[in-house]
Amino acid sequence: MWGKMRNRKLYTERISPFINKPWIKVISGVRRCGKSTLLKLLAKELKATGIPDQNMITINMELMEIDFIKDYRDLYSYIKNVPTESSKSRYLFFEEPQGVDGWEKAVNSLLAEEYADIYITGSNSRMLSSELATLLSGRCVEAAMLPLGFAEFLEFCSKRRTENLDDEFESFLKYGGLPGIHALPLEDEIVFQFLNGIYNTVIVKDVTRRHNIRDIAQFEKVTNYLFDNCGNITTAKKITDFFRSQAQRVSVETVQNYINFLQDAHLIYKCSRFDIKGKRHLELYEKYYASDLGIRHSILGYRKNDISGILENVVFLELIRRGYRVSTGKVDQLEVDFVAEKDSERLYIQVCYLLASPETENREFLSLEKIDDNYPKYVLSMDKHWGSGRNGIIRRHIYDFLLQPI
Repeated sequence: MWGKMRNRKLYTERISPFINKPWIKVISGVRRCGKSTLLKLLAKELKATGIPDQNMITINMELMEIDFIKDYRDLYSYIKNVPTESSKSRYLFFEEPQGVDGWEKAVNSLLAEEYADIYITGSNSRMLSSELATLLSGRCVEAAMLPLGFAEFLEFCSKRRTENLDDEFESFLKYGGLPGIHALPLEDEIVFQFLNGIYNTVIVKDVTRRHNIRDIAQFEKVTNYLFDNCGNITTAKKITDFFRSQAQRVSVETVQNYINFLQDAHLIYKCSRFDIKGKRHLELYEKYYASDLGIRHSILGYRKNDISGILENVVFLELIRRGYRVSTGKVDQLEVDFVAEKDSERLYIQVCYLLASPETENREFLSLEKIDDNYPKYVLSMDKHWGSGRNGIIRRHIYDFLLQPI
């Protein structure tokens, strides 16, 4: 069993410093992005240090065998009654706890008792903004897990890898980064059926049922609109106006709730706007990106004409994966695709498909040239041949950016 799992070092390395430390480790991310596998890899590492199997208590609330756990009292009693070796440390791996009423109370008690080193996975980001955050203020750390980046995608599909990086990259753009696709033939009908099943599970379990959404057709139309407009400036009012143009009524408040629900389920990410010259974040006109392009294409179909927005989505996810806080930039009346910040570091990035004409080149470079600071500035594209950069702005192929070591 262990031999079939691939180690996503980026995330094990982020968790490792907190092993055996008095914090709850929360691993969040969209369903099937690899959270359960990460727990198994951590358990494998612990087993190698001499921790016996019975001291690694695993609870997966999606399994029928523990369906009897209904509330925090059942949960607490079950954990405390698992036979363990008292001379060794205990570890609790708790997957998808949202279905247990008041689960955070049991976890808080176990932490206070120092009963076990605790790891939790969740497919809904509100897990950290509810009572858990209140009860455990300063005593939990989160590792946000994303689907595979392009470098990871190549590692996972090494048996099928061709000499043509273009072919592999097109597969990545089409099928996305959920690890499970690599157990399948990379064929449209098979992969998109698999991804559509994951999408439906998220919609049913994590959104419509959880939030008691009655007009599911309306909700799915809003979801489709957001997927179809990844990388475009989008507001709840703009979506409401679109519905009105189609002779359909939906309130701004309802649309905003739907957007929040999709963010909570990690199906989309919000990218706020940043006024570069004013050095302030703006409250309006944000953009949204899909957490997995394969899921997007399983709903809308894979359309090569969307390539510019798809590439922008890929770069956004890569920046998030690398730990940046990402905004879309505004400088005067011009847009900068991404302002990426981490600690004292900042990057400005423009993304385009091809710099096919002087007009396109001027458009992509001009906004970066208006930024009066010394932080690195990049234009990323799929061009194969070009000269040097311009006015200190670096031109790079998107491959080079995605494949550089993190």
